[in-house]
Amino acid sequence: MRKNLVAGNWKMNMTLQDGLALVSEITNMVQDEVTGSDVQVVICPPFPFLSAIGKQLPEGGRFHLGAQNCHQKESGAYTGEVSARMLQSVGAEYVILGHSERRQYFREDNELLSQKLKAALAAGLKPIFCVGESLETREADDTFNFISQQLKEGLFHLSNEEFDQVVVAYEPIWAIGTGKTATSAQAQEVHAFIREQIARAYDAEAAENTTILYGGSANAQNARELFSQPDVDGGLIGGAALKSRDFTEIIKSF
Repeated sequence: MRKNLVAGNWKMNMTLQDGLALVSEITNMVQDEVTGSDVQVVICPPFPFLSAIGKQLPEGGRFHLGAQNCHQKESGAYTGEVSARMLQSVGAEYVILGHSERRQYFREDNELLSQKLKAALAAGLKPIFCVGESLETREADDTFNFISQQLKEGLFHLSNEEFDQVVVAYEPIWAIGTGKTATSAQAQEVHAFIREQIARAYDAEAAENTTILYGGSANAQNARELFSQPDVDGGLIGGAALKSRDFTEIIKSF
Protein backbone atom coordinates (compact mmCIF):
# COMPACT_ATOMS: atom_id res chain seq x y z
CA MET A 1 0.00 0.00 0.00
CA ARG A 2 1.23 3.47 -0.82
CA LYS A 3 2.17 5.83 1.98
CA ASN A 4 0.85 9.25 2.83
CA LEU A 5 3.93 11.46 2.96
CA VAL A 6 4.82 15.11 3.52
CA ALA A 7 8.35 16.22 2.59
CA GLY A 8 9.75 19.59 3.62
CA ASN A 9 12.29 21.00 1.16
CA TRP A 10 14.20 23.78 2.90
CA LYS A 11 16.11 24.68 -0.29
CA MET A 12 19.00 27.12 0.40
CA ASN A 13 17.52 28.58 3.57
CA MET A 14 18.16 28.64 7.32
CA THR A 15 21.30 28.52 9.43
CA LEU A 16 22.06 25.36 11.37
CA GLN A 17 20.89 26.98 14.58
CA ASP A 18 17.62 28.09 12.97
CA GLY A 19 17.15 24.65 11.47
CA LEU A 20 17.66 22.85 14.77
CA ALA A 21 15.13 25.15 16.42
CA LEU A 22 12.63 24.59 13.59
CA VAL A 23 12.92 20.80 13.78
CA SER A 24 12.49 20.88 17.54
CA GLU A 25 9.28 22.88 17.14
CA ILE A 26 7.93 20.64 14.36
CA THR A 27 8.65 17.34 16.08
CA ASN A 28 7.12 18.53 19.35
CA MET A 29 4.00 19.85 17.63
CA VAL A 30 3.53 16.72 15.54
CA GLN A 31 4.02 14.40 18.49
CA ASP A 32 1.47 16.38 20.51
CA GLU A 33 -1.11 17.04 17.81
CA VAL A 34 -0.98 14.35 15.09
CA THR A 35 -2.90 11.28 16.17
CA GLY A 36 -4.74 8.60 14.27
CA SER A 37 -2.66 9.14 11.14
CA ASP A 38 0.23 7.17 9.71
CA VAL A 39 1.50 10.07 7.57
CA GLN A 40 5.27 9.98 7.13
CA VAL A 41 7.37 13.17 7.33
CA VAL A 42 10.64 13.78 5.48
CA ILE A 43 12.84 16.74 6.42
CA CYS A 44 15.21 17.84 3.63
CA PRO A 45 17.71 20.44 4.90
CA PRO A 46 20.81 21.73 3.07
CA PHE A 47 23.78 19.36 2.91
CA PRO A 48 25.82 20.90 5.78
CA PHE A 49 22.94 20.38 8.24
CA LEU A 50 22.05 16.76 7.44
CA SER A 51 23.93 15.02 10.21
CA ALA A 52 22.91 17.43 12.96
CA ILE A 53 19.25 17.56 11.87
CA GLY A 54 19.14 13.78 11.52
CA LYS A 55 20.35 13.31 15.09
CA GLN A 56 17.54 15.54 16.32
CA LEU A 57 14.74 13.63 14.57
CA PRO A 58 12.90 11.09 16.74
CA GLU A 59 14.03 7.55 15.97
CA GLY A 60 11.84 4.76 14.70
CA GLY A 61 8.75 6.81 14.03
CA ARG A 62 7.20 8.94 11.32
CA PHE A 63 10.19 11.28 10.80
CA HIS A 64 12.84 10.67 8.13
CA LEU A 65 15.85 12.58 6.84
CA GLY A 66 16.17 13.52 3.17
CA ALA A 67 18.64 15.39 0.97
CA GLN A 68 17.90 17.84 -1.84
CA ASN A 69 20.18 16.39 -4.52
CA CYS A 70 23.09 14.04 -5.15
CA HIS A 71 25.81 13.48 -7.74
CA GLN A 72 25.53 10.65 -10.23
CA LYS A 73 28.97 9.21 -9.44
CA GLU A 74 29.87 7.25 -6.31
CA SER A 75 33.14 9.16 -5.79
CA GLY A 76 35.82 11.05 -7.67
CA ALA A 77 37.32 14.44 -8.48
CA TYR A 78 34.06 16.40 -8.43
CA THR A 79 34.82 19.35 -6.19
CA GLY A 80 31.80 20.65 -4.33
CA GLU A 81 29.59 17.66 -5.12
CA VAL A 82 28.02 15.11 -2.76
CA SER A 83 27.46 11.46 -3.56
CA ALA A 84 24.47 9.33 -2.64
CA ARG A 85 26.69 7.07 -0.54
CA MET A 86 27.84 10.10 1.47
CA LEU A 87 24.22 11.05 2.12
CA GLN A 88 23.37 7.54 3.25
CA SER A 89 26.38 7.50 5.57
CA VAL A 90 25.07 10.49 7.55
CA GLY A 91 21.58 9.05 7.94
CA ALA A 92 19.64 10.25 4.91
CA GLU A 93 16.88 7.91 3.75
CA TYR A 94 15.43 10.00 0.91
CA VAL A 95 16.81 12.28 -1.80
CA ILE A 96 14.96 14.76 -4.03
CA LEU A 97 15.93 14.39 -7.69
CA GLY A 98 14.84 16.40 -10.72
CA HIS A 99 13.41 19.34 -8.81
CA SER A 100 12.33 22.05 -11.22
CA GLU A 101 15.01 24.39 -9.86
CA ARG A 102 17.71 21.81 -10.56
CA ARG A 103 16.36 21.33 -14.06
CA GLN A 104 16.11 25.07 -14.72
CA TYR A 105 19.14 26.57 -13.01
CA PHE A 106 21.59 23.68 -13.35
CA ARG A 107 20.37 22.30 -16.68
CA GLU A 108 19.76 18.80 -15.34
CA ASP A 109 18.11 16.76 -18.08
CA ASN A 110 16.32 13.42 -18.05
CA GLU A 111 19.43 11.47 -19.04
CA LEU A 112 21.45 12.88 -16.14
CA LEU A 113 18.58 12.31 -13.74
CA SER A 114 18.29 8.69 -14.80
CA GLN A 115 21.93 8.26 -13.74
CA LYS A 116 21.30 10.00 -10.43
CA LEU A 117 18.36 7.70 -9.78
CA LYS A 118 20.56 4.66 -10.26
CA ALA A 119 23.21 6.10 -7.94
CA ALA A 120 20.66 6.90 -5.25
CA LEU A 121 19.08 3.47 -5.38
CA ALA A 122 22.47 1.75 -5.33
CA ALA A 123 23.25 3.63 -2.10
CA GLY A 124 19.97 2.53 -0.53
CA LEU A 125 18.22 5.90 -0.78
CA LYS A 126 14.58 6.40 -1.73
CA PRO A 127 14.35 8.98 -4.56
CA ILE A 128 11.62 11.61 -4.65
CA PHE A 129 11.55 12.10 -8.43
CA CYS A 130 10.04 15.38 -9.62
CA VAL A 131 8.18 16.04 -12.86
CA GLY A 132 6.12 19.02 -13.97
CA GLU A 133 5.39 21.55 -16.67
CA SER A 134 6.00 25.26 -17.13
CA LEU A 135 3.23 27.80 -17.71
CA GLU A 136 4.20 27.91 -21.39
CA THR A 137 3.80 24.14 -21.70
CA ARG A 138 0.45 24.16 -19.91
CA GLU A 139 -0.91 27.01 -22.03
CA ALA A 140 0.17 25.10 -25.14
CA ASP A 141 -1.97 22.19 -23.90
CA ASP A 142 1.12 19.95 -23.89
CA THR A 143 1.23 19.04 -20.19
CA PHE A 144 0.60 15.32 -20.59
CA ASN A 145 3.07 14.82 -23.43
CA PHE A 146 5.74 16.74 -21.53
CA ILE A 147 5.30 14.80 -18.28
CA SER A 148 5.10 11.51 -20.16
CA GLN A 149 8.50 12.24 -21.71
CA GLN A 150 10.00 13.12 -18.32
CA LEU A 151 8.76 9.83 -16.90
CA LYS A 152 9.87 7.68 -19.82
CA GLU A 153 13.33 9.18 -20.19
CA GLY A 154 14.13 9.82 -16.55
CA LEU A 155 12.35 7.13 -14.58
CA PHE A 156 10.91 4.22 -16.49
CA HIS A 157 14.28 2.59 -17.20
CA LEU A 158 14.21 1.20 -13.65
CA SER A 159 13.41 -2.41 -12.88
CA ASN A 160 10.20 -3.22 -11.00
CA GLU A 161 12.19 -3.78 -7.81
CA GLU A 162 13.99 -0.44 -8.17
CA PHE A 163 10.81 1.43 -9.03
CA ASP A 164 9.19 0.16 -5.82
CA GLN A 165 11.55 2.46 -3.89
CA VAL A 166 10.58 5.63 -5.78
CA VAL A 167 8.25 8.44 -4.74
CA VAL A 168 7.01 10.68 -7.58
CA ALA A 169 6.32 14.40 -7.06
CA TYR A 170 4.26 16.48 -9.48
CA GLU A 171 5.45 20.09 -9.59
CA PRO A 172 3.46 22.46 -11.76
CA ILE A 173 6.34 24.90 -12.25
CA TRP A 174 3.93 27.74 -12.83
CA ALA A 175 2.70 27.30 -9.24
CA ILE A 176 6.08 27.26 -7.44
CA GLY A 177 6.95 30.41 -5.54
CA THR A 178 4.31 32.36 -7.45
CA GLY A 179 1.51 32.11 -4.94
CA LYS A 180 -0.54 30.29 -7.57
CA THR A 181 -1.71 26.78 -6.83
CA ALA A 182 -3.24 24.21 -9.12
CA THR A 183 -6.84 23.57 -8.19
CA SER A 184 -7.49 20.25 -6.52
CA ALA A 185 -9.11 19.09 -9.76
CA GLN A 186 -6.06 20.09 -11.82
CA ALA A 187 -3.74 18.33 -9.38
CA GLN A 188 -5.89 15.19 -9.38
CA GLU A 189 -6.03 15.13 -13.18
CA VAL A 190 -2.24 15.08 -13.52
CA HIS A 191 -1.70 12.69 -10.60
CA ALA A 192 -4.17 10.26 -12.15
CA PHE A 193 -2.36 10.58 -15.47
CA ILE A 194 1.00 9.82 -13.81
CA ARG A 195 -0.48 6.76 -12.12
CA GLU A 196 -1.87 5.61 -15.46
CA GLN A 197 1.57 5.97 -17.06
CA ILE A 198 3.12 3.92 -14.26
CA ALA A 199 0.55 1.18 -14.83
CA ARG A 200 1.44 1.10 -18.52
CA ALA A 201 5.19 1.04 -17.87
CA TYR A 202 5.03 -1.52 -15.06
CA ASP A 203 1.68 -2.87 -13.88
CA ALA A 204 -1.47 -1.91 -12.02
CA GLU A 205 -0.07 -3.02 -8.68
CA ALA A 206 3.01 -0.81 -9.06
CA ALA A 207 0.79 2.13 -9.97
CA GLU A 208 -1.49 1.58 -7.01
CA ASN A 209 1.46 1.30 -4.60
CA THR A 210 3.35 4.40 -5.80
CA THR A 211 3.20 7.48 -3.59
CA ILE A 212 2.63 10.60 -5.72
CA LEU A 213 3.11 13.98 -4.04
CA TYR A 214 1.85 17.41 -5.07
CA GLY A 215 4.61 20.03 -5.13
CA GLY A 216 3.16 23.35 -6.18
CA SER A 217 2.75 25.90 -3.38
CA ALA A 218 0.75 23.65 -1.09
CA ASN A 219 0.07 25.39 2.21
CA ALA A 220 -1.85 25.08 5.46
CA GLN A 221 -4.99 26.52 3.83
CA ASN A 222 -5.24 24.27 0.76
CA ALA A 223 -3.52 21.05 1.86
CA ARG A 224 -6.64 19.32 3.18
CA GLU A 225 -8.53 19.75 -0.09
CA LEU A 226 -5.50 18.72 -2.18
CA PHE A 227 -4.76 15.65 -0.06
CA SER A 228 -8.40 14.55 -0.21
CA GLN A 229 -8.03 13.80 -3.92
CA PRO A 230 -7.81 10.04 -4.59
CA ASP A 231 -4.44 10.15 -6.36
CA VAL A 232 -2.74 12.84 -4.24
CA ASP A 233 -0.78 11.11 -1.49
CA GLY A 234 0.86 14.11 0.14
CA GLY A 235 3.03 17.07 -0.62
CA LEU A 236 6.54 18.24 -1.42
CA ILE A 237 6.47 21.48 0.55
CA GLY A 238 8.73 24.49 0.03
CA GLY A 239 8.11 27.81 1.75
CA ALA A 240 5.57 26.47 4.25
CA ALA A 241 8.13 23.90 5.44
CA LEU A 242 10.13 26.75 6.98
CA LYS A 243 7.30 27.66 9.38
CA SER A 244 6.67 25.14 12.13
CA ARG A 245 2.96 25.90 12.57
CA ASP A 246 2.21 25.88 8.84
CA PHE A 247 4.16 22.68 8.25
CA THR A 248 2.47 20.95 11.16
CA GLU A 249 -0.97 21.99 9.93
CA ILE A 250 -0.12 20.50 6.52
CA ILE A 251 0.87 17.25 8.19
CA LYS A 252 -2.39 17.32 10.16
CA SER A 253 -4.37 17.68 6.92
CA PHE A 254 -4.53 13.89 6.70
